[in-house]
Amino acid sequence: MEKNQKIKAALFDLDGTLIDTAPDFVLSLNNILKRHGLPCLDSSLIRSHVSDGSAKLTSLGFGIKKNDPDFHKLRKEFLDEYKINLLKNSFLFLGIDKLIQFLLDNKIKFGIVTNKPRAYAEPLVGNFKELEKSEILICSDDIAEPKPSPEGINVALKYLNVSSSETLYIGDHINDLNAGASAGAKIIACYYGYSLNSRNNPYTCDAANNVEDLIKIISKNI
Repeated sequence: MEKNQKIKAALFDLDGTLIDTAPDFVLSLNNILKRHGLPCLDSSLIRSHVSDGSAKLTSLGFGIKKNDPDFHKLRKEFLDEYKINLLKNSFLFLGIDKLIQFLLDNKIKFGIVTNKPRAYAEPLVGNFKELEKSEILICSDDIAEPKPSPEGINVALKYLNVSSSETLYIGDHINDLNAGASAGAKIIACYYGYSLNSRNNPYTCDAANNVEDLIKIISKNI
């Protein structure tokens, strides 16, 4: 990105960046484990893997790999349970409402690019009025290759009619940073999410410990 390049758009990951969905993943996975007579997992352990997706959580909960003959059946059971609990306990991270108002006040377009399938992402986003100004929602099943591929971000850039050099991509997982960097966007790591921290982030990029930090970082780029 050129020095002093004005930012015109901010694209966000969903889980662990805008919405804390961990409580409903914890509830759903432990419900399924109990149903199978297995011990529940600690909520902090589940939380740390939410951004890795349902396959990872299924493997974690049942101690099996993807090639296990029961894997797909158990993963579907977990996802069905999650769909029931999708809107029970998830909440916007503290300050997201102020962040979105800041973007709107500064005429910065914003959208969401997530690896969550649309059947889960759309009702989740629709549950929060603060997100109704999002101009685009790109989900994993809208594209051929999810993150870390930059495809979803590139689709959003085209839709919003902005260049990658005018865009921020913000997320809490290494796949988010890889996708944003590959797309040519300026990346911001969310350390308040599920996966990233200063020890495992290989990028020299801005990082936010909370949403207030995000506002400060974005303000430097407009």
